[in-house]
Amino acid sequence: MNLKYVIKPLFIVTLLQIYPASAQTIPAHAVNLSEELISVDIGGERKQVGVYTASSTSQNPTRLAVLLPGYPSVVRPVVENGVMIGSRLSGNFLIRSRHFLVDETIASLIVDCQSDSGDYCTSTYQASKQRQEDVDALITEVKRRTPSISEVWLIGTSMGTISSSFMPLHNPSGYAGAIHTASITEPYARNSYRELGGFNYKKTTVPQYFVHHVADPCFLTTYAGAQSITDKYKVPLITVRGGGDFKGNACNAFTEHGFRGKEKDVMHAVGVIIKTGRADQLVID
Repeated sequence: MNLKYVIKPLFIVTLLQIYPASAQTIPAHAVNLSEELISVDIGGERKQVGVYTASSTSQNPTRLAVLLPGYPSVVRPVVENGVMIGSRLSGNFLIRSRHFLVDETIASLIVDCQSDSGDYCTSTYQASKQRQEDVDALITEVKRRTPSISEVWLIGTSMGTISSSFMPLHNPSGYAGAIHTASITEPYARNSYRELGGFNYKKTTVPQYFVHHVADPCFLTTYAGAQSITDKYKVPLITVRGGGDFKGNACNAFTEHGFRGKEKDVMHAVGVIIKTGRADQLVID
C-alpha cells in the first residue's frame, strides 16, 4: 500500500475537524469583543441603528462610550454571530480602535446615521435636535438591555465632532462628558462645516475634552485651531505626537488625522477620562 494516499486524506479530515469550513474569520478590531446590532424606530419609516460592543468577559459595564465617526458618518454595519464583520467605515479611527477602549468597565456604541440619510450624514442634521433625539433613542435601548450602565460619554472624531459638540447643547443632562478627537477647528475653510462657526463650548455644563495630533495634516482640523479653542474655553487638550505608516489623503483615517500608529495610546487616554473624569495625561508621545 502506498502510504501517501492514506496519510493525505486523513490529514485533510483532521484539518476539517480543526478548521471547519463554516468557521468565521474575526476581524482584528473585533477580537475578544461581543457585539450586537441594535435598531430602534424613530418615526415614519426611519430607524436608528448602532453596534453595541462589550468585552467578551464583561457582564456589567458601567460606562457607555458613544462613538460618532467621521465623514461621511454613514456606517451601515454588518453583524454576524456576535461580531461586526464589515461596514462602510471600517477604517475610521473610532471603529478600528474600539477594541483598545472596551474593557470590563467600558462598553461602546457605534452610531450610524439615521436610515433614510442616503450615503451622507449631513452636517445640518448632525447639529440638529433631531440627531440628538435619534441617538438618544438608541442609547435608551442600550441602557434598557444593559441596566448596569450609569454614565454615557460622547466620543466624536473629525466630522463626527459636530454631533459630539451639539448633542450636549441639546441635552446637557444626558451625558457625563464629550471627547472630541481630530475635531473640526476651521469651520470657515473651504468645504467645511459652518455649523461649528463660533460654537461656544461653555454653553453647556457637560465637561469637554479635546484630543488632537500635533501634525494633523487636514486643513479642516488644524492643531493650531484646537489650541485656540481649548485656550479660549479653558478645556483640556491632549496633544498626540508620533505614529507611523501614514498613507492616503490628508483628511482620511490613515494619516496623523486618524492617529495612525497611536491608536492604542489614544484610546487608553480616552478610557482614563471616561473612568476618572480627568485628563491627567496631556501629551501622548
